[in-house]
Amino acid sequence: MVSTVTPFTRQAEHLLRAPGLFNWSTVTLLALVIYVYAVEVERSNWNAVLAGIAFWLMDWANEIINALFLHFDGHAALWTVTGNSSFVILIGLTIEISLFFAINGVIFAKLLPAERSARILGLPNRWVVAIGLSVVSVGVELLLHADGVFHWYYWWWNVASWPVIVVFGYLTFYVVAFWVHDMQRRARQVGVVGSLAALDLAAGLVFGPLLGWI
Repeated sequence: MVSTVTPFTRQAEHLLRAPGLFNWSTVTLLALVIYVYAVEVERSNWNAVLAGIAFWLMDWANEIINALFLHFDGHAALWTVTGNSSFVILIGLTIEISLFFAINGVIFAKLLPAERSARILGLPNRWVVAIGLSVVSVGVELLLHADGVFHWYYWWWNVASWPVIVVFGYLTFYVVAFWVHDMQRRARQVGVVGSLAALDLAAGLVFGPLLGWI
């Protein structure tokens, strides 16, 4: 595998969970995440809190799948991160990215119109906001890709095929987030979020420390 991986994959593997890269700005980012959730908890805005956590957990699922793709393909992951980071958790995930996603779901929830049935340009508001933010998210990735710190390799997951990334790289996160946000029963919200957490934890432990695949 080592002889066939792309140069940027090899670079990322050298950074993967490497010690000695810590930056104090990470502490500030963590405090920001805690503050965002503390504000929503104070307001008893549990829909936003649970939607935010669901969004974050969906990203973890995607990142584990991405790391597994590299393991089985042996050449490159669907996306790979390089550049400066306090800690590269997985081949496509840094601690900074993870903290960002922890906030992003709450931001999305707060942008959703209070009236679920309201329409934007004649379309369901949840889907309009979700698709719009997915496009913006991929736009940011395009800039990071151009800067050389975010790497795509396969033609079907690259600049020219950006709509695929919109749908499978982000839209699924937003859809699950608004699905959880709009659930009528708190128990069901907690059940879905808990199931996602259990799935991510089990996959992380099995494919990480146990098998060493990610």
